[in-house]
Parts: sequence; structure tokens; C-alpha cells
Amino acid sequence: MKNYPHPIIAREGWPFLAITLVLAVAASVWCASWSIPLWIIFVFVLQFFRDPAREIPQQAGAVLSACDGRVIKVERAQDPYVQREAILVSVFMNVFNVHSNRSPVDGMVQHIWYKPGKFVNADLDKASTENERNAVWLKTADGQDVTSVQVAGLIARRILCYVNAGDVLTRGQRYGFIRFGSRVDIYLPLTANVKVAIGDKVRATETILAQL
Repeated sequence: MKNYPHPIIAREGWPFLAITLVLAVAASVWCASWSIPLWIIFVFVLQFFRDPAREIPQQAGAVLSACDGRVIKVERAQDPYVQREAILVSVFMNVFNVHSNRSPVDGMVQHIWYKPGKFVNADLDKASTENERNAVWLKTADGQDVTSVQVAGLIARRILCYVNAGDVLTRGQRYGFIRFGSRVDIYLPLTANVKVAIGDKVRATETILAQL
């Protein structure tokens, strides 16, 4: 998979932008005052699908945030995909965050699991085990395992993942997208030195979650 160029607006949003723009323009021609709600929707869609380029930290062993949002969980947990004890760092995205998902580390994709499920509030603990989700297991060059899990939320109805087993990703490389509010769970080795705490606001690619 080639690294995703940054067109500022994510390609996943282009159809939505086209539809809302046409409706807003049509409403403006028919009745300017009635078009205001449609222009507000267009602006909302525009900001939701923004996908800015980010500076990528180059520190060896750094685990980067896979998404924008707020840290809602840092705890020891069972990684249900790689079947190991791990440190779980969960980041919740609201509708105003950038929803493009980036690789947290340099590594090779070992396996991908897609699990259909419910669409409860992604801020709840049970979202990690009950909601629709897509897990990507990455192995770094020095053999460390990192699992990045896209989790659908209350409004989210589409998880997009563009990588396959055997692909080699570089840290900060775009690999997926979740439409509307959701979360990403990162399972780290127990030896990882976590750099964030619950409540911290993080930015995809730019924020270092932990050091391996």
C-alpha cells in the first residue's frame, strides 16, 4: 500500500461534500434563507473530513497516536487478538476530531481481524468488545507487537481499512478511516513506557503515546 498523499480533505468525504454542496447551492438559488441549514451541514462535513499533513516524530521506539482525540483509558488488559497481557491505551474521537487513522509504529502487518457488532457509545468500556471493530496487528523490526483497533461508535457506521497482511507500514502512514464519532484502542507490550494519561488530548501522528 502506498503512503496516502494529503489533499487536505479526505477522499472518503468527497461524495458527501459534493452532495451537500449541490443541495446548498440549489437551495440558495430557490430561497436563500432556507439554504442556511444546508450550508451549515456543508461546513460541518467539510471540517469532519479534513485530513491535514502532520509532522512525524523520529525517536526510535516511539508509538504514535493513531488518531486525534482524548485519552479515555490507560490500563493493563488482555489483548484479545494477539492473546497476550498488554497495556491498553484508548483514544475517543468526537465528531470534531480528524478521523483519518495513522499507523502508530514502523512495522509489518501480521494479521487483520474484522468483527461486526453493535454501535453503542464509543466512550463506554463495552465498546471495545461489543461494537463493530477492525484490528491490525503490527510487528516492529525488533519483534515487538502493537495492535491498533478501530472501533465504531454510536454514530459511526463504517470502518475503512486499506491494508492487508504482509504490508509494511511506516509510522504516521495513513491506513484507515472511521466515519463519525468513534475510538481507537492501542495494545502495547507490558514493557512500554506510556507517555500519556487519561484526559490528555492527542493528535494523530504528532503525539507520542508510549516508548517501546
